[in-house]
Amino acid sequence: MALTRRKFINLLTVGSTACLTLLTPLTSFAAWASDAFNATKIEDAYQNLFGSTELIESDAVVLKVPKIAENGGAVPVSVKTDMKNVESISVFVKDNPQPLTASFTLPKGTIADVSTRIKLAQTSTVTAVVKADGKLYSKSQEVKVTIGGCGG
Repeated sequence: MALTRRKFINLLTVGSTACLTLLTPLTSFAAWASDAFNATKIEDAYQNLFGSTELIESDAVVLKVPKIAENGGAVPVSVKTDMKNVESISVFVKDNPQPLTASFTLPKGTIADVSTRIKLAQTSTVTAVVKADGKLYSKSQEVKVTIGGCGG
């Protein structure tokens, strides 16, 4: 079967429309979180992401991050909790140029356990925030950095 010019243009139009439709949710999410990720003060990042700055310190939030990071360019971080109804887990670095470094939205029924690598500009406090049942629970730890990982 030969592909006519008309069929080719129809396939191109359908394919382009499908691609644009699939990309729209990513663009919407990026716009939703951009204020939080672009904030330069940690309180502004909390407010823009959660609509609140009230955090409850909790031992139910387990934050694993090294106490000393030889290279701030790739610091391993893991956060987990056994809390019920976890909506999201986010990681903030107090003294980074942009404090919000990662945010994970968890679908209902998902095990609340995330791991990533973050950049630290300098020695600072890393804070994990777990949003569960509409409340914000946190755990913090200072990390000493010998070689910074962010340009400022």
